[in-house]
Amino acid sequence: MTTRLDATTTTTAAPAPAGTEPTGWLTVCPVDRLQPGRGAAALVGDTQVALFRLADGSVYALGNIDPFTGAAVVSRGIVGDRGGEPTVASPLYKQVFALRDGRCLDGADGDAVSLPAFAVRVMGDALQVGLR
Repeated sequence: MTTRLDATTTTTAAPAPAGTEPTGWLTVCPVDRLQPGRGAAALVGDTQVALFRLADGSVYALGNIDPFTGAAVVSRGIVGDRGGEPTVASPLYKQVFALRDGRCLDGADGDAVSLPAFAVRVMGDALQVGLR
């Protein structure tokens, strides 16, 4: 399923890594355009970002490029939970990544392979990605 986002503003700035203080925020779409438990892709600057909203209202932003295949598919992954950690499984080879920080939770490569995690928030009814 594809979710059409209505980004009305464009930017050349890159998304800010999670855990850093963004220099600004880009409104990507109304938060209710994201279906809980599903992902959607957005382009922030030149970076593809996979956006997720969970049933509890929490939101996450990860890189959309699967580090194992190079395919832009993470936003189409399967959202789940592993021991209380919200996750997304890549739709290709099913490696599981933590939504909070992008760590790969599978195998010995878990510490070495990860997706970038980006600052994201909900302001009013808008989903915003932090910019650096």
